[in-house]
Amino acid sequence: MTTLPTHTDKKLGLVIDLDTCVGCHACVISCKGWNTENYGAPLSDQNAYGADNNGTFLNRVHSFEVQPDEGAAQLIHFPKSCLHCEDAPCVTVCPTGASYKRVEDGIVLVNESNCIGCGLCAWACPYGARELDQAEGVMKKCTLCVDRIYNENLPEEDRQPACVRTCPAGARHFGDLGDENSDVSKLVAERGGMDLMPEQGTKPVNKYLPPRPKDAMPEFDVLAPFLEPVAEEPKGFLGWLDRTLEKL
Repeated sequence: MTTLPTHTDKKLGLVIDLDTCVGCHACVISCKGWNTENYGAPLSDQNAYGADNNGTFLNRVHSFEVQPDEGAAQLIHFPKSCLHCEDAPCVTVCPTGASYKRVEDGIVLVNESNCIGCGLCAWACPYGARELDQAEGVMKKCTLCVDRIYNENLPEEDRQPACVRTCPAGARHFGDLGDENSDVSKLVAERGGMDLMPEQGTKPVNKYLPPRPKDAMPEFDVLAPFLEPVAEEPKGFLGWLDRTLEKL
């Protein structure tokens, strides 16, 4: 079995703002595109345009309608991918050492040449963040675009995960969550960032910013003053027309 490092130099991860995410799936498409063309085996699709379609994705967006105790119902869009946990059970169950956590940045990766597709890591992950690529027979997961963030051939603004670079709403943030002075750490502290399913004890690096409470539905009588007639009786041409039509 694979062992986890006792510490990591950094804790690179994502901070996802559930208040800002609009569920457009731009992050899903950009992730699929980048990871199909670059790192590891392509993310395959089976019968993509048929009724019984299937495919491999490293990032998915789920949508839920919730009803708070007070206020209007809210539609919450919930992106989910690997959370690069500090105590990653997917790593410790791997029988070949294919799953591992990097000491230098805390990213959890899969060495696909050693993966036998046994599925133990998917079984151990409480978040359902691993998928077996049916064409290649290997487990796939979010890599935090490790082939982008360190690529000096890219412009500096592009050295971040494809999903973060693509998000039109600015709902995804990338950085070192092990540095309390980093932008992402400050954002988590200011907004009360949360772990996903903390009771699992996996210590996920990725954090979620909770949606802000929405205002209650407005009372319709606030529009009443604007719906009142401008004058009690029309004057001028409109007054003449109104009196003429009344006689018909």
